[in-house]
Amino acid sequence: MTDSIRFLLNDQPVTLDSADPTGTLLDYLRLQKQLTGSKEGCAEGDCGACTVLVGRLVKGQLRYETVNACIRFIGSLNSTHVVTVEHLAAKDGSLHPVQQAMVDCHGSQCGFCTPGFVMSLYGLWLESEAPSRAEIERALQGNLCRCTGYEPIVKAAEQMGHTRPSALFDPLAREREQIVKTLAAMAESDTIVLDGDGRSLIVPNSVAALANVLAAHPSATVVAGATDVGLWVTKQMRVLNPVVFINHLQELQDITVDATGISIGAGVSYSAAFDCLRSEIPAFGRLIERIGGQQVRNMGTIGGNIANGSPIGDTPPALIALGAELTLRSASGTRTLALEDYFLTYGKQDRQPGEFVESVHVPRPGADSHYAVYKISKRRDEDISALCGAFYLEKDASHRVTTLRIAFGGMAGTPKRASAVEASLIGKIWNRETIDAARAAFDADYQPLTDWRASADYRQLTAKNLLTRFFLETSGEGQELRRFAVEEV
Repeated sequence: MTDSIRFLLNDQPVTLDSADPTGTLLDYLRLQKQLTGSKEGCAEGDCGACTVLVGRLVKGQLRYETVNACIRFIGSLNSTHVVTVEHLAAKDGSLHPVQQAMVDCHGSQCGFCTPGFVMSLYGLWLESEAPSRAEIERALQGNLCRCTGYEPIVKAAEQMGHTRPSALFDPLAREREQIVKTLAAMAESDTIVLDGDGRSLIVPNSVAALANVLAAHPSATVVAGATDVGLWVTKQMRVLNPVVFINHLQELQDITVDATGISIGAGVSYSAAFDCLRSEIPAFGRLIERIGGQQVRNMGTIGGNIANGSPIGDTPPALIALGAELTLRSASGTRTLALEDYFLTYGKQDRQPGEFVESVHVPRPGADSHYAVYKISKRRDEDISALCGAFYLEKDASHRVTTLRIAFGGMAGTPKRASAVEASLIGKIWNRETIDAARAAFDADYQPLTDWRASADYRQLTAKNLLTRFFLETSGEGQELRRFAVEEV
């Protein structure tokens, strides 16, 4: 074992031999390093004012992603490169093209959110020389502005692509080769353990080591993206001990596609899964675009969304409708179960002490099947679902239902299938008469709650209407609705 975390902060190496297990990157930047460009607006990963870049080596390639520093824990930073807004301008004060475009296009007023916007645009600038309007809007989904409005910022994004001086101007391009060498040297071959004040921070060096750590500490909190756990700390003030970080484990970040379907490692982020899911299961890919902002998608993982067991997580109903299977691992081995069986009751999952989610397998949809996901929320972007419904259908040549899986989040204490609705339709002709009759079965399946996102009556009526909508889309009566498969009703 080793007892230090090492990373690059702009152009300076950092070694920490002690750290709060739930200390955030934003607090470290502002309070210890006096890098105050990154702001705290929401402390929950919503506003983007704290956006920074974090670079890491992925199969030998250096990749930078925008992240929310307010919910990114220090323990997740070993062998990474943290880049803040202070690093962009040249030593003589000349602004980076991204910063200059914001000035030229009047993209800032009060300036509080501006550093976060600049860093999100910088991340886009590194990825694309001529980003489309859709790419710009996607990159800015996780940044909120209360005074300037978004059009000047979008114009700045369009302008910045036209200004690309010598690569030597950009700090990440100029030092790229050296950064790769430095991060490779920082990659730790041993498990990292930092103890202090009765609390522990653990960074296992392999999946096998993770299993051993959890066998020794079955009550440990496992952190991948921290998009949910971060709020336990910043909003609920929970004290977590020990905390085990797994975002660096490449063994959990593989995606494989074969004749049977898609296998997704528990550490695969939404962003990393997006291209594959968009290609293989388009409706699922469109759902991913509506989970949080880009920073959240870069941090959050599909495995974490499952492991957390939230009744309003978006991916579980989508995966349950596809018939997904979950693989759990511990020091004693692995076991596989249907994903729907993992969720037992509110706050409780079928995960034994020492077990962790290793991967999820998504069967390949049938050639003539129909699949749709509908996310209902108050805002289109960066909002938690009031409810999320997923439908999978197979019919025979006479249009009789042979396979039907319907799953909802936000309708019960767990992600839950509409078993009564399914039973009322299996073996029936897929037509308006049977659909209208099946709507009443929702009352046997769900008794939703009323909260600030939606009333119980709204949720129940919307679930019934989504079944009708799915019928219209799959029967040819509502083809114009299909492109809105994961938008608001």
